[in-house]
Amino acid sequence: MGCGASSKNAAAPGEKPAAGKKGSETAEIKKDNVAAGALNHSANAIDNPGKIEDFYAIDKKKLGEGSYGSVSKATNKATSKVCACKSICLKQVKNLDRFKQEIQIMKIMDHPNILKLYESFQDHRNIYLILELCTGGELFDRIIEDGHFTETRAAHVMQNMFRAIFYMHENHLCHRDLKPENFLFTTKEAIEKTHLKVIDFGLACQFKDGQVLKTKAGTPYYVAPQVLAGKYDQSSDVWSLGVIMYVLLCGYPPFHGETDKEVLDKVRLGNFSFNSQEWKHVSEDAKELIHKLLKMNPRDRFTAEQALNHSWVANKAPKAKDVAIGASIVDNLKGFQSQNKFKKAALHLIASQMSENQIDKLRQTFMQLDKNGDGLLTVVEMKEGLEKAGVENVPPELKAILMAVDSDGSGVVDYTEFLAATLDKSVYMKEDVCWQAFRIFDRNGDGKIDKKEMSYVLNDDGVQGAAGRDIAQIMQDVDEDGDGEINFQEFMSMMKKA
Repeated sequence: MGCGASSKNAAAPGEKPAAGKKGSETAEIKKDNVAAGALNHSANAIDNPGKIEDFYAIDKKKLGEGSYGSVSKATNKATSKVCACKSICLKQVKNLDRFKQEIQIMKIMDHPNILKLYESFQDHRNIYLILELCTGGELFDRIIEDGHFTETRAAHVMQNMFRAIFYMHENHLCHRDLKPENFLFTTKEAIEKTHLKVIDFGLACQFKDGQVLKTKAGTPYYVAPQVLAGKYDQSSDVWSLGVIMYVLLCGYPPFHGETDKEVLDKVRLGNFSFNSQEWKHVSEDAKELIHKLLKMNPRDRFTAEQALNHSWVANKAPKAKDVAIGASIVDNLKGFQSQNKFKKAALHLIASQMSENQIDKLRQTFMQLDKNGDGLLTVVEMKEGLEKAGVENVPPELKAILMAVDSDGSGVVDYTEFLAATLDKSVYMKEDVCWQAFRIFDRNGDGKIDKKEMSYVLNDDGVQGAAGRDIAQIMQDVDEDGDGEINFQEFMSMMKKA
């Protein structure tokens, strides 16, 4: 069971309708060896040392269940926010280090089309993942219900997928198990009004440019031929997306058979056609894109970026709403620039905990500004986007402002960095919202944040040098009673300051 959080986990009726048989195919190909280039820093993957029951009320009713554990609704006791709690039985985890690497990979990723991991816990029996709750169910189930999608709906869904995988590949992460079961809709609304989230990073790995991956991992209907040969790269994800696109438009996979062996034999050959009745009314543009995604030679295969910019996606996917971008965005960015590191960290944490509804407009603004769709904002994209939106007097110091927003020093602004810097005060000044951030920073739960906890917030193991001076200055500015610690009242006072 991977790291998804669906409110629905029903098996599909019938034999192999839209996406083939659902269930254990991943295990058929997967080997247990850890992929080359996987993360080494898994020690910090379990990030909340407290007891989960002190922070969340977990529903007894299960939303879904699998061989590793179960998914239930969980309500944050401090904020009343409803999340999904995935409980994984430690005895069922064959490779604990690999599993913690999966958690670490989820923490690295920050994109509107990738499921959020809020925090994790561990006790002597289970690991608990607190994830955003997606209530729209799996893409697999929507395909079963609809048979196949219109081109407009298929293009909307594929655009979401291409964006997520473009982002992952840009960040040197390969998913390796893309299939309709591993995409969730955020809500049960019509497909055009909701969006997809990629889930289940149990087989994901980091890679270096030009690196050859060897672990045989995936699911028969969707796996690339090169994976079966044990010699492939991140382009294997794009092949899987090509198979999904084919399934969306006709209702059945391009490579199918009565057994897994028959399916895999056809995958190795890579032959498929558009001959049947279902393809008569599908545009040549769509067929061309599928051909580009299912090229046998990976060097000829489209990248996720090329697929995202293909004319079929551009013309068929519903256009993103033009969100009114006002001067308040620039004002908020300027205000963020002037805050101390501790307040910036608090805003970043608050932004990462917001629900889809709370950040809907900012999400649309981010995607509108993100011209190339890679889930990252450059200074050029920001400047052009603001000017195009009619924002007057775009500040000449925009580069310096965005450098202040870029908390991880990557040279670009990530999704949550953007949200943190543009959140309206009326959102983040609520006491329960601030309390949620405060109690996460207060790692030992004593009601105060000391210098050691502050250094953890600022991602520094020590309190020497520049980081030590930052902490000393923050303490001087925020610690009003001079006791060397920050209580909640002092924290709120800091958050209220301009």
